[in-house]
Amino acid sequence: MTEKRIIKKYPNRRLYDTTESKYITLEDVRHLIVQGVPFCVVDKQTEEDITRSILLQIIIEQEEAGGSPFFSTDALQQLIGFYGKSMQNLAAQYIQQSLSLFTNQQQRLSEQVTRAVSSNPMTVWSKMTEQNLELWQRMQNEFLKATGMPVSPAPAAGAGAGPSTDIPPKD
Repeated sequence: MTEKRIIKKYPNRRLYDTTESKYITLEDVRHLIVQGVPFCVVDKQTEEDITRSILLQIIIEQEEAGGSPFFSTDALQQLIGFYGKSMQNLAAQYIQQSLSLFTNQQQRLSEQVTRAVSSNPMTVWSKMTEQNLELWQRMQNEFLKATGMPVSPAPAAGAGAGPSTDIPPKD
């Protein structure tokens, strides 16, 4: 695992990236976040970890940058309302877990799209069609059960889940 990059904040409010040996901006720090680079911001004088403070500054800049804000006024008021109350920790955990879940789902979707695009489109289309037909058959059988009508046996996976083409003999 890569070591955390140390960024020092000087009294003149400038940020210094010790790995790159250069001064950086909050926008540069935002790019580190987007790239998934682990880092820590330390106050040069006190050696205190001020990463959260810098992250909050980045959020403020992003919210004020124009476009569609991430937090509505109502959402911010609700967040502020949790501070100092017994539900503060529970609300913080809920928000953190929700963001983690959302991020994981976003990554999985991206991976699935990448796999689908890189594979043979006809294979993907065929698998999707087969799954949809199986789902349709199950749904149809559940409906028939609920109405008291006879249910045809579910076909084996991949055996084609469409309606039977057998024509009953005429009497």
